[in-house]
Amino acid sequence: MLENTDRQAGCPAGRPADALSEVLRRGAQRLLAEAIEAEVATWIEARKPLVDAQGHRLVVRNGHLPQRTILSGVGPVEVRQPRVRDRRPAGEGEKFTSSILPPYLRKTKSLEELIPWLYLKGVSTGDFSEALGALLGPNAPGLSATTVTRLKSTWEADYETWRTRSLLGKEYVYLWADGIYFNVRLESPGNDRQCILVLIGATRDGRKELVAISDGYRESAQSWRELLLEAKARGLVIAPKLVIGDGGLGLWAALREVYPSSREQRCWVHKTANVLNKMPKSIQGKAKMMLHDIWMAATRAEAERAFALFLTSFSSKYRKAAECLAKDREVLLAFYDFPAEHWVHLRTTNPIESTFATVRLRTRRTKGCGSRTACLTMVFKLVQCAERHWRALNGSALIPEVLEGVQFIDGVKKLAA
Repeated sequence: MLENTDRQAGCPAGRPADALSEVLRRGAQRLLAEAIEAEVATWIEARKPLVDAQGHRLVVRNGHLPQRTILSGVGPVEVRQPRVRDRRPAGEGEKFTSSILPPYLRKTKSLEELIPWLYLKGVSTGDFSEALGALLGPNAPGLSATTVTRLKSTWEADYETWRTRSLLGKEYVYLWADGIYFNVRLESPGNDRQCILVLIGATRDGRKELVAISDGYRESAQSWRELLLEAKARGLVIAPKLVIGDGGLGLWAALREVYPSSREQRCWVHKTANVLNKMPKSIQGKAKMMLHDIWMAATRAEAERAFALFLTSFSSKYRKAAECLAKDREVLLAFYDFPAEHWVHLRTTNPIESTFATVRLRTRRTKGCGSRTACLTMVFKLVQCAERHWRALNGSALIPEVLEGVQFIDGVKKLAA
């Protein structure tokens, strides 16, 4: 078995990597079978009291359904699901549906995530079969260019439905905003500065949600204005309490027009990089530590002292670096007026940065030219996959108080006089 697999893959027989893949595949197959058997047994056991007049159980096992193959990250896995027979009268019986193995599942979610990644990495639809074959082995059927094209069409419809969904009644305490640049060139000529604008919000219960994705020109005020106005027109009329973003002027100009009551928080990661870029490398290590002392201070007063020390230390020799920091003083320290438990989430645009860490490439464009819709769709699918793993905000119980306007000083709730 292993020898044949090795020959088909073009590898010498007995190669350890292929043997390991086979062990993993067989292990996954066994675990899946055991999990489904346990699920069916639990479902039937819960209906044990259901018996006929002779005392015979009405819900019983009845062999297996036909075998089918699931494509997974470790290759094709064969499964046979137990069949359940419910002998109750018509209209009273139940149909068993596995939560582990839905009826029409043919690919695991990991493959659903893999295809958008490959697309954004520049693999054309004609190369998908070869790319997936190399990853999943030669016996991975159903992943032709035609299949991928069909999937993309479905995803485009999903994205359009999501993009136009109602936001009526939505309330986000915080919004993170950023422009993401990819190493793909969109379809229109001369638009090499095009980027993807992303909004992520924190709900009343502390969950992070993807709010909006659109394309824009260099994070301009007009691009951000269009995105924010569209969100507002679809029902997002409640202004967020705080918006976190980098120093791009376009976002803040648009925000002050669309949600003038929202406060602003500059991202410390972006600000640190901007300041250090205006200093020689020999001094950057010391300067970075001094910047860290500002935004990690326990109180605003301590942060102000560290801020003043930085400006005093570097203003004379590195005037541009000092000015870069000083001009955003207030909006860099806005987080001190919110719960201390939330500070780790508010000081940076990390919820967006971490999601796009492996595809945010401010480098040369790819040679190929990508469809605007296809790129937006792939980004949407990637973020949807990542969204399932976003962790909730620390101190989520404090969010309703923030929304109700309770004041916080140095991260601590202000007590009534």
